[in-house]
Amino acid sequence: MITFRGETDVDLGFRAYLAAAGLQVRYTVRDLQRDVAHMPGIIDEIRAQRPDLIYVWGTPATLALVGRWDDPDPDGRFVRDIPVVFALVAAPLQSRIVQDLDAPGRNVTGAVHVVPPPVQLRVMQGYRPWKKLGVLYNGAETNSLVIVEQVREFCMAHDAQLLTRRFHTDAQGQPVADGVEELIAELAAEGAEWLYLLPDTFLGSVYDRVTPAALQHQLPSFGATELAVRSGGALVGLISRYESVGKLAGSKAHAILAEGQAPGSLPVQTLKRFSLLVNMQVAHQLRMYPPIDMLNYAEVIGLGGVSAS
Repeated sequence: MITFRGETDVDLGFRAYLAAAGLQVRYTVRDLQRDVAHMPGIIDEIRAQRPDLIYVWGTPATLALVGRWDDPDPDGRFVRDIPVVFALVAAPLQSRIVQDLDAPGRNVTGAVHVVPPPVQLRVMQGYRPWKKLGVLYNGAETNSLVIVEQVREFCMAHDAQLLTRRFHTDAQGQPVADGVEELIAELAAEGAEWLYLLPDTFLGSVYDRVTPAALQHQLPSFGATELAVRSGGALVGLISRYESVGKLAGSKAHAILAEGQAPGSLPVQTLKRFSLLVNMQVAHQLRMYPPIDMLNYAEVIGLGGVSAS
């Protein structure tokens, strides 16, 4: 198991599925500590141990492990001879992790966790109509670039304006949190009515800087992932539950380990059902409560911090 920022509910769901299926599994867990520069050392260990399967979390980690499907690999730096199951990858097709979702055709399959962005944006419109949308993203992450373009297409089709800011980078071109508050202030000054927290691995690591800055400008945040709402301070989100994503990935692993199926023949899938989360504590801070009909199907969290005033 290769995790990116320690164990999450995705990983717990993966383990739970295999345990419930009665599969006896011995796990070797390695964490990247949010830095894919650690991957070559882990790959060396993988080559020595020859596990039956590798589970990997997130787009950057998956790309560092297996590469893009059309990347040449004369030096053998990628793992292409051991089954790999990924979870929490937002856009595996556009990131070129797989060439075909229905038939990956290589040693890789997995579970997608992101609700299609157009569906999320329509839910956002239902909560509070908007004409200007703010996005803060990591220019070094492929899936983030892909989703920004999907959002841009939606805005163009709906006579709306997309306002974007990229995280600043260090000398190696990697994103840094420096200046986050100023970037959000710029989006607010330009009239952004929502801040869309897309499924960006780096963004997810700096919610503690991003959402408080947005709240200072009375800018509501819409989360594309469960973490963004449950602990990241977003107002609302249409999400795939992390545990369920892990179980979906677990079903792929079971098909490989217990049924002898090849990963290249197992479709990459997303969940069939999604959850709407509303953080009522944030709604109270913003004085921006959900429409009554939305409460009929939303899961409301954060009620402990809301007073009757």
